Amino acid sequence: MLGPVILAASRSDRMRRLVSAAPVTKPVVDRFIPGETVDEIVPIIRDLTDQGLELTMDVVGEDITTPEQAEAARDAYLELIDRLKPLDLGTRAEMSVKLSMFGQALDGGHELALKNVRPVVEAAAEIGTTVTLDAEDHTTLDSMFAIHEELRKDVPQTGCVIQSYLFRTEADARRLADSGSRVRLVKGAYKEPAEVAYQQRHEIDKAYVRILRTLMEGEGYPMIGSHDPRLISIAQELARTAGRKLDEYEFQMLYGIRGDEHLRLAAEGHRMRVYTAYGTDWYGYFMRRLAEKPANLRFFARSVIGRG
Repeated sequence: MLGPVILAASRSDRMRRLVSAAPVTKPVVDRFIPGETVDEIVPIIRDLTDQGLELTMDVVGEDITTPEQAEAARDAYLELIDRLKPLDLGTRAEMSVKLSMFGQALDGGHELALKNVRPVVEAAAEIGTTVTLDAEDHTTLDSMFAIHEELRKDVPQTGCVIQSYLFRTEADARRLADSGSRVRLVKGAYKEPAEVAYQQRHEIDKAYVRILRTLMEGEGYPMIGSHDPRLISIAQELARTAGRKLDEYEFQMLYGIRGDEHLRLAAEGHRMRVYTAYGTDWYGYFMRRLAEKPANLRFFARSVIGRG
């Protein structure tokens, strides 16, 4: 099981230095993170939306150690919103945020994260788009859900993410499947203990289907975060059974993974949103992409071997 090893490495300063210094790393990282600055990412946004795809934008960087860094993260998202405004894409380009970037792990982190993320959510609403709060490890979720609930009082379209590998998520899904909610369901990409999370893939997948059924039968807007062909097929059947139209749910996949499938789903009339990350602090994001899927790790290994 290499996934847990890679996830541990994602928090290692020594591994960060080794991976970052490897000559092969940048070309491989570029597959998943197509730019470091907002100037570099705007043409990507235009290109993907011209192909009929939608986006959720993530400014990478979770290792926040000071309030000043949290404010800089806020400002990076506000800059992105400012650049999105003239594109007039509305909800075709939304944002995903990790509250750790906004200071959640610092002293007084809950209040600090809420203070920093609120102007981002409000600015997004002003240009006709939305923000989704990403889920992180299980110790952060009570705070994330509380911030989500607070933000929805003024901006009800604010979304959140739930993870099928956590035992708690079926109850969270029942609570969140209300009118106006926007909920992205993913399997989960953090190393979690057996006391709180399923450890076997088949258990995680079965939980995913149970939770997705709850969301599809609810009154909210489900967002299916998966590259798994079998789960995508099941999602389509659950949507049909629940009587949902094609614009009443959406698929979401990562930039750089199964690009042909992005276009196929969009061509069939589905809303297909590409999770697109950019920024200089890419290490943690990149390592989780390797941990999530063995094919990603094999891709990286072949690149290393191919370059000697």
